[in-house]
Amino acid sequence: MQTIDFEDFQRIDLRVGTILQVENFEKARKPAYKIWVDLGELGVKKSSAQLTTLYSKEELMGKQVLCVCNLAPRQIADFMSEVLLTGFLQEGGGVVICTTERPVPNGSKLH
Repeated sequence: MQTIDFEDFQRIDLRVGTILQVENFEKARKPAYKIWVDLGELGVKKSSAQLTTLYSKEELMGKQVLCVCNLAPRQIADFMSEVLLTGFLQEGGGVVICTTERPVPNGSKLH
């Protein structure tokens, strides 16, 4: 594995936000949701996320999730994904989202 300097880590803007809205993403090539996340001072940002294997829309509502906020926006079909929700890939192919142990203010940075 390649190592990075601490300064490289600091360039990644990792923040927590609360999922406000979840919709099926019918035009995505792989099953996915359109997700809106409240990131505090950064506002509400959109993400396309392939979480349908492990999570229903109702389960995701209100969850706090860890997002990469400074990736370039990415056009996916007719939807602009502005942040990346982080997670861990399971052997079966599902993604387990990264969340917080306790509630923290939206927009809080990971240190």
